[in-house]
Amino acid sequence: MKKVLITGAAGFIGSHLCDRFIREGYHVIGMDNLITGNLKNIEHLFPLEHFEYYHHDVSKFVHIPGNLDYILHFASPASPIDYLKMPIQTLKVGSLGTHNLLGLAKSKNARILIASTSEVYGDPLVHPQTEEYWGMAYHTYHGLETRIVRIFNTYGPRMRMEDGRVLPAFFTQAIRGEGLTVFGDGSQTRSFCYVDDLVEGIYRLLLSDYPYPVNLGNPSEITILEFAQEILRLVGNSKAFIDYRPLPVDDPKQRKPDISKAQSLLQWEPGVNRSEGLEKTYAYFASIVDK
Repeated sequence: MKKVLITGAAGFIGSHLCDRFIREGYHVIGMDNLITGNLKNIEHLFPLEHFEYYHHDVSKFVHIPGNLDYILHFASPASPIDYLKMPIQTLKVGSLGTHNLLGLAKSKNARILIASTSEVYGDPLVHPQTEEYWGMAYHTYHGLETRIVRIFNTYGPRMRMEDGRVLPAFFTQAIRGEGLTVFGDGSQTRSFCYVDDLVEGIYRLLLSDYPYPVNLGNPSEITILEFAQEILRLVGNSKAFIDYRPLPVDDPKQRKPDISKAQSLLQWEPGVNRSEGLEKTYAYFASIVDK
């Protein structure tokens, strides 16, 4: 049985990765320090024979006994609000944490996949964004097998409603009958990928032979205003409304992935349309938001 370590296991994407690898027949070791993760996301896995949980901060030395085949590094605060609240922890997990896990991968002769964010593209001059635009170069050291996934806006059940990103904010505000915060005139664009599609792409990338960054996201682009209107129609709370606010200086005007590499290398593209994904996500938020 193959063994995989998933850091950030109690987080939004990490918990879905744990589910997927359990279904695929792996022995899964989930690791999280719960700085933003929530054990409720993985508590259904605790009774399983082939799931282990380690409460640990990967910024400190990481030890896993026995063999290890794969490492997926998803341990990082993942929203702008988190970055502002926890800048030092975010820097440490991205530097020291990655360093520690690379060392672990080397000692175990394991393949490691590292999560990167589309925020590296900033407010892009190139649209849609390719992996080569304003990116980072990764190289294989010591013969280590590395994979890099560059993640664009992803949504689905288990998102934290307080993390400050567009979709959780809109759902929370709409369910509570509040104003949906739209910055500027709402003409800035985003593209939203359902979490199951992202996990499928990550799984294929891990098992591929490609060592450089690969974009994963949904190229179906929508303006923020149109997205807010979709949420209002879905939730149907007559008290909710659009609340226009001044546009922040650093708010990207466009965000859309070029997924041609994922299509050609992994035969991957999103399969869940936005209306289907939003229905599932709304059901989740309706169950957790205090009205």
